Amino acid sequence: MPPKAPAYVLLVAALIGLWFSSVSTYDFVAHLDRQVHGIHCSFLPGISAPEVGGGGCQVTLMSPYSSVLRQSIWGGIPISLPAMSVFAFLAFWAVSLIARDRTGDPRVAGFTLLATSLPLLASLVMGYVSLVSLDTFCKQCIGIYTASVLAFGAALVMFLRARNEPAPAEGMIAWPALGIAFGVGVLAVAIPLGAYASGAPDFSKYVGTCGQLAAPADPNNVLVPLGTPRGTSTMIEVLDPLCPSCRGFEERFSKIDAAEEITRKALLFPLDNACNWMVSEAIHPGACAISEAVMCAGADAEKVLHWAFERQDEIMAAERGKQGSAASMAGQAFPGVARCVGSPSARARLNLALRWAVKNKLNVLTPQVFVQGLRLCDEDTDLGLEYALPRLISRASTMPPPAIVPEPAPIPAIPPPRPAPRSAAAKAPDPRAEAEQLAAEGEPVGDPLEAAPAAAPAPAPSEATPPPAPPEPAEPAAAVEPGETP
Repeated sequence: MPPKAPAYVLLVAALIGLWFSSVSTYDFVAHLDRQVHGIHCSFLPGISAPEVGGGGCQVTLMSPYSSVLRQSIWGGIPISLPAMSVFAFLAFWAVSLIARDRTGDPRVAGFTLLATSLPLLASLVMGYVSLVSLDTFCKQCIGIYTASVLAFGAALVMFLRARNEPAPAEGMIAWPALGIAFGVGVLAVAIPLGAYASGAPDFSKYVGTCGQLAAPADPNNVLVPLGTPRGTSTMIEVLDPLCPSCRGFEERFSKIDAAEEITRKALLFPLDNACNWMVSEAIHPGACAISEAVMCAGADAEKVLHWAFERQDEIMAAERGKQGSAASMAGQAFPGVARCVGSPSARARLNLALRWAVKNKLNVLTPQVFVQGLRLCDEDTDLGLEYALPRLISRASTMPPPAIVPEPAPIPAIPPPRPAPRSAAAKAPDPRAEAEQLAAEGEPVGDPLEAAPAAAPAPAPSEATPPPAPPEPAEPAAAVEPGETP
């Protein structure tokens, strides 16, 4: 093996790591305008088109592990930024080794081994987090991990060769020179980090400006409590149990300090046309049944919700294959809700929840978050959550509660006017009563209905029915008694 071969391998590895970390940093910085952007999720980043979706790169970027100092800076500082600096330093160091032919110096080789151990350790930690906590890998991350291992391997070979070979004729490098190299490496990392932190935009002005609930009262108890009540502020989450974005929000929220300072309630808003008339198709099949299961679970609502989050793809696939599978799965996992799911009371309560959303003029969108009636901006539910939510809680705690506008009392229906009473002189006697009176006096009588057929009663006048026209005179069928109306 040529003496400079490890240095060349180190240079190639450093350039590969620099390229992957640069593209990753670019994708992160693109989201600082608080909009949705594609991500270069490829082993050839920058060549293929960015992707918009919920792949491993998206999950990793939006996770709380992709950046640091998120509570102080919107989105935080991406960890790919110091990775860029480290790989850039290693690239320049490799060029220096090749140009000065110092690969055989044990001190230089030892310093190189220590320098490459930093990205290797970071890659091992992030790889473990991706595997255990995120349960996914991003292609850019794999590229960075590979470059880190390759660089460390080249440095290790260089170090072992330098130990087994005689010292160079010009002597080993002086320790102060290595100290200067270490200082340059520290500055290579610190300067970009400081520049990023000082130039990061201030998004605090947007906190609490994205609207509020129009009618926050809950007279029908459609808001489902989640977890143990904490603090004095209440957060309402508008969510769909089968919504991947809602699951991602829940995972991010559970890892921030603000989760221990607030009382949570959920408004179930399934994006499923089986119960939600506001969507034209079943975006998340089975969401209606799972929403009913959450509402039926009572104190175990959060357990049912987390169960659904973990099995979203399985539940939706089963419901697509056979209608009613989602309800069956929920009943098998939680027997206590089996009889409640699909019952008229559960459907009625879910319908009231949807009407509560309409009453508060909510968008057909999940998740949505409100703190004391103030809305958390949609742009702050992912990268900016740790930054914006504590500030929204602080602002909401200093504001008076939103005014609850009472519903107007229903206007009673106006009964139709009663017909005017007819005078005694105009009132026709009852033929049957007269016949009974004559029979009592011993007078012969015939059929009273044949003697005087009763006229059909006229309809009572009202506002919607005009008064009847006067009846035409009819031919007398028989003599009538005085006082009767022919």
